[in-house]
Amino acid sequence: MNQPASSPSIPPELTEILRSAAHVAVLSGSGVSAESQIPTFRDAQTGLWAKYSPEELATPQAFRRNPKLVWEWYAWRRELVAQAEPNPGHLALAQLERQVPQFTLITQNVDGLHQRAGSRHVIELHGNITRTKCFEEGELIDTWPPTSAVPPHCPRCGSYLRPDVVWFGEMLPAHAVKAAEQAAQSCDLFLTVGTSALVYPAAALPYTALDRGVPVVEINPNETPFTPFATFVLPGPAGQILPQLVSSLAGG
Repeated sequence: MNQPASSPSIPPELTEILRSAAHVAVLSGSGVSAESQIPTFRDAQTGLWAKYSPEELATPQAFRRNPKLVWEWYAWRRELVAQAEPNPGHLALAQLERQVPQFTLITQNVDGLHQRAGSRHVIELHGNITRTKCFEEGELIDTWPPTSAVPPHCPRCGSYLRPDVVWFGEMLPAHAVKAAEQAAQSCDLFLTVGTSALVYPAAALPYTALDRGVPVVEINPNETPFTPFATFVLPGPAGQILPQLVSSLAGG
């Protein structure tokens, strides 16, 4: 049932499966955000930041060594996110959520664009760059007194504040992983969108659905390690394919 690369049209069989689905689960990756001109993690290491490795910018050890450098890199990325807008892929997923009985959106992205597009049930596996938390206690901190300190200090304990994202060497939030696994175990249609299918444990989720006999749709401009296993392959950018998929529900 894999669709050839020259034909991104929506198979009628998939439309019928989507129309009758009681619970749709979606896994989104950086390809979705890239269409909103948000650099991927690796692409964000350009310009001023090109000389730094991930280990110098995105680990707890890096933050302990040079908290100012890490904070400023994330402040730059946060500004890029603030300037970005949800694209047609984000908007189509929010629309799909309104059209199916149960919908779970699992994202590896940290930009919050799904929520800005109108998605309500979002599981953030890697955190959210727009939130801030205490480095020592892990508590979310919404506000802190004006300060020239970089990074600012936690108003509760005096420790440094840090972005609420998962760094290399850190565990994913247990509640998010559990909720994502439950969605893969209970859905009757699974979509994997704009993800490389290389980063675990997220990359295991479509296989979990497949093992239950659930159809899995891959939407991606490029082939991934999961492509040979997908029930339906819709090659192309999410901003093109997802609106077509949602529009197919209105036909017939």
